[in-house]
Amino acid sequence: MEVWALEGYGAAYTLREMLTIKSDDILGRSQTFDSIIKNETIKPPNSPASFNVLLNYLRGLALDVNLKKYDPSIKNQGHNE
Repeated sequence: MEVWALEGYGAAYTLREMLTIKSDDILGRSQTFDSIIKNETIKPPNSPASFNVLLNYLRGLALDVNLKKYDPSIKNQGHNE
């Protein structure tokens, strides 16, 4: 419920931080801490560990899951409107 409340108030960046770096992004948490100590810019978060667990469950069910990076320059590829 708290997630929807933050989304409703438009706190997308706070929500992203809470669900990745402060949650279970193990590598991102360490990199963020090092960046803060060294006064560097914080890198974008990695995928959360819970997402990797979900992928492994799906692959365990013999589902071929391939992740693709979002490219906003590609519009309606292979879809007819």
